[in-house]
Amino acid sequence: MGVIAYNEEDVKLLARLMRAEAEGDGNLGMLMVGNVGVNRVRGDCLDFRDIRSIRQMVYQNPGGFEATQKGYFYQGARQGEIDLARKVIKGQRNHPASNSLWFFRPAGNCPSQWYNQWNSGRYKAHCFYQPTQQDCPTVF
Repeated sequence: MGVIAYNEEDVKLLARLMRAEAEGDGNLGMLMVGNVGVNRVRGDCLDFRDIRSIRQMVYQNPGGFEATQKGYFYQGARQGEIDLARKVIKGQRNHPASNSLWFFRPAGNCPSQWYNQWNSGRYKAHCFYQPTQQDCPTVF
């Protein structure tokens, strides 16, 4: 049982997203991207109102993931990434992405805010940003 609804195709789709967005940051980096995705489905707040499924979250436009516009995203999911995707779907959270809804890869230091959201930390190349608990209580 997961913290969000899913089927096997959803697991593979999330696995592909995690790899395409953060393979260079290793397994923990990919898990954190998965946390952001799961949080967007759970959130029903801010930019992610009415996002109810992994598929809607991955392909949200505007506001979705840049990786879906690149060929690498469309390669098949590998078992290692599928296993990681299952972990975040089942509720594993990894700081600083535990409650985050956004991440990006800056050229330099992480700005303290990004689109009016506070930085919750950095892991390797990516900075993570989370809403307030008041704005998105279901993410906490």
